[in-house]
Order: sequence, then C-alpha cells, then structure tokens
Amino acid sequence: MTESQSHSEAAGPEAMSRRGFLAKGVAALAGASAVAAALSPLRDLDPDDLPTAEEFLQKHYKEMTAADRERVFERIREEVERRHGVTPHLTDPPPMDGVEFVYGLNLSRCIGCRKCVHACVKENNPSRSPEIQYIRVLEMAKGSIDVETSNHHYDPETVPKPDKYYMPVQCHQCAKPPCVKVCPVEATWQEPDGITVIDYDWCIGCRYCEAACPYWARRFNFAEPQIPEGELNPDMAYLSNRPRQKGTMEKCTFCLHRTRVGKLPACLEVCPTGSRKFGNVLDPNSDVHYILKHKRVYVFKEDVGTLPRFFYYFDERGSRYHEPIAPETPEGGA
Repeated sequence: MTESQSHSEAAGPEAMSRRGFLAKGVAALAGASAVAAALSPLRDLDPDDLPTAEEFLQKHYKEMTAADRERVFERIREEVERRHGVTPHLTDPPPMDGVEFVYGLNLSRCIGCRKCVHACVKENNPSRSPEIQYIRVLEMAKGSIDVETSNHHYDPETVPKPDKYYMPVQCHQCAKPPCVKVCPVEATWQEPDGITVIDYDWCIGCRYCEAACPYWARRFNFAEPQIPEGELNPDMAYLSNRPRQKGTMEKCTFCLHRTRVGKLPACLEVCPTGSRKFGNVLDPNSDVHYILKHKRVYVFKEDVGTLPRFFYYFDERGSRYHEPIAPETPEGGA
C-alpha cells in the first residue's frame, strides 16, 4: 500500500472533492485517445468560459473561511460587472435560528395566470435565451389529479377555464431530498432552514440531481445563459440568484436572498389571488402553521417519501376564485 493510498483510506468517503472526482473520472478513461476525445470540446470554448486556476481550486462553500468567501465574492462581483455592466449587491445571508421555511399553495384560488412564473424569472436571473423557468403551471381537468394528462403549454385568451384547475409545481424543498443524496461532489445540500441550495462553482454538471428529482424542479444550462442588458437583478446572493454558468444546475431557492432577510418570495408578492402562503412553520402564529393545522392539505407524490416543504391546500366548497383575467406573458413573447 502506497502512502497516498493509506492517506485516502484514512480520510474516508468524506474526502471526496470536485477536483478528486474529475481526476478519477479522467484517470478511468481508457488510453490517451479517449482522454483526448473527452477533452476535445474544450478547444471550442471561448477563453472567457474556461475556469481560472482560482475558480478551479476554490474550496467547497462549507470549507471556506470568511476571508476565503470574501475573495470569492469579490471575484464574482468583478465578473458580473465585466460581463453585464452592472455593479451587483452580492450578499450571503445565513439561515436564521428557529426557522424552517414552508410554502403553501391554494389550489382553490390559483387561476393559472403565470404571473408567478415571470416574476420568478425577473427576480432570479436565469437565462432568457433559452429562457429557464423554475415554476411550471399545470392545467388540470377538474376532478382529476393525473399529471400525465395535464398541459403546461396552455395558451387561452383568459384564465381560468371553467372546466380546469391550475397546479404550479416548483422545487418542493424536501426534508429528504433525493437530489442531495445522488450528487457525487456535494455541490448541493440542505440548509438548516430547509432550503436545498447549489454551489454553482462546485457543480460539475452531471445532472444526477435532475434525474433524481420527482418534481421536475432542476434546470440545466445547456448553453451560456443570456440575460439582456438592463434585465439583470443586481440584488443577489451567492447561493441564490447570482448569474450561473454553462454546464451547471440551478433551481428555486425560495428566494433566500429575500426570505432570509424578512421579505417574501417574488412569486408570492405578484400573485393576484392570494393563492400563495409562505413562512416559518415553527412559528405557531404563521399562516403556514395555521393552514397545515386547519385546511385540507394535498402533498404531491406523497408516495415517494421526500417529505416536501411545499404543499397544496383547498378552501371549503364554493369559495373558488372565478374572476377571469388575461394570462401573464413575458415581455416580447408569448
């Protein structure tokens, strides 16, 4: 047994890092020709897209000291300013003690207007071309809970349609998140307030988390994200809505850059029917605590055992919101 083997075994599985994972993957390729073929796409990359030595050697978020983080944050600020011409207000709000965030959505009142979808895009800085959306609104036949026959490409002149109801789906912030379990480099993890986050600098783009998620909540950047001039939200957090890179995963974070400082998620603020409720389930005076105790609650795909912190609920019969409105569309598109 060599010295390096002895050290590796002593360190155990926790010693696995992103760099170690990549190195072992390359070492496993059969022969120099396979290595060359695997690395050939790098020749087609813009030099600006290649990671710097500082980025590649960056420590895992959980391992960084305060000084380490400030150096990383300063690099990100400079990169955002260079690429987007915007001076960002980059923060890193930590989870609050005694807080477990939970999100409730009232299926009796949602009218499928998709205002939440586009408010989320505006707030969270995903790519606009191709446009990445965290929220998918399903148009469902009344009396059915079969999502396989639902339609998320519906385009009526007004909503709601009388024979339909609407079910927005986004990251469910599971208490037992399968996406975290399958990540080979620990680029995604669950925070004490229940929010599952991604370190975009640590993500290797394997997409295992996307395959593991039962709620279609994760999005992969197949192309370099495009955000038009003037549309970047400068109020951003490291683990939330800062600009992402090609080849990385992203998803809803309950707008942690807002909610961890006492604000509400952008999707909730824009909802015209009051369908969305958000708060600390550990607070007995919160809306979500009351709803879970007194309303009829529906957990999507309860059988998969993920224990989601995003749930649906219903009003009593006869309280359906009926006023039709024109559905929301993004600026310049359908």
